[in-house]
Amino acid sequence: MRYSIDLRKRVLDFVEAGVSKAEAARRFSVSRTIIYEWLDASDPFSYEKPGPRGPRTLDVDVLRKHVSDFPDQTLNERASHFNVSPYCIWYRLQKLGYTRKKDTRL
Repeated sequence: MRYSIDLRKRVLDFVEAGVSKAEAARRFSVSRTIIYEWLDASDPFSYEKPGPRGPRTLDVDVLRKHVSDFPDQTLNERASHFNVSPYCIWYRLQKLGYTRKKDTRL
């Protein structure tokens, strides 16, 4: 749950006036943890939207070459090589038409 900017300002002003964080938490019905987070934040009045931080950095041609050079690597090994999540590797391999190895005895 997001708190309003007005409430954040009132709580931070209250704490900066010398009142304890525990008292501010009781008075404004917020947790002490969120007060500490607001105090540590560079801008406590902004809201950072969750989600991906930037574009994917996985080059499809490089992945295709990597699969041909190292066909027995697992998703986790490829993910650590490319510094992306295993799901990203799985998704890209699926789009390229590669299927999962069904027989582990090979």
